[in-house]
Amino acid sequence: MEGAKIGVLTVSDRASRGEYEDISGKYILEYLKDVVTSPFDVVYRVVPDERELVEGALIHMADHEGCCLILTTGGTGPAPRDVTPEATEAVCHKMLPGFGELMRAVSLKQVPTAILSRQTAGIRNKTLIINLPGKPQSIKVCLDAVFPAVPYCIDLIGGPYITTDERKVRAFRPPT
Repeated sequence: MEGAKIGVLTVSDRASRGEYEDISGKYILEYLKDVVTSPFDVVYRVVPDERELVEGALIHMADHEGCCLILTTGGTGPAPRDVTPEATEAVCHKMLPGFGELMRAVSLKQVPTAILSRQTAGIRNKTLIINLPGKPQSIKVCLDAVFPAVPYCIDLIGGPYITTDERKVRAFRPPT
């Protein structure tokens, strides 16, 4: 059985230049290994905060690498170089605002500045793209909240069947 391909895209000027280690992208990889029980391969990239480069990476991961899920980290704040949501919207055919709404709602329980976050999600063909924050503790809070809907969303867009460790994240699928 062929596994899913999951993309992890870190958007960071400094990490892309090697000025610091990409702890956020590596955290997402560890989270996936801990939670996803079905086979999967990872496509991992780090790009600077340049909209064209973010768009290009998303398109390449979705269309050429065949990722059914792309998780981005970084570039979702209000700073001038934070362009990940704009890049995501530019490459998606459908937006799923509920992901961002839920991530902000759970994040607000942790920190009042969560209202500054612009995480979003959308679909490009058979790929679900989700923008996550840049800090590992915030990534965990957000993924724990939205990941129960991810496998079923991927089912609905024609992707592979993804299973999770139900002790950690209980994926929701309606009864058949």
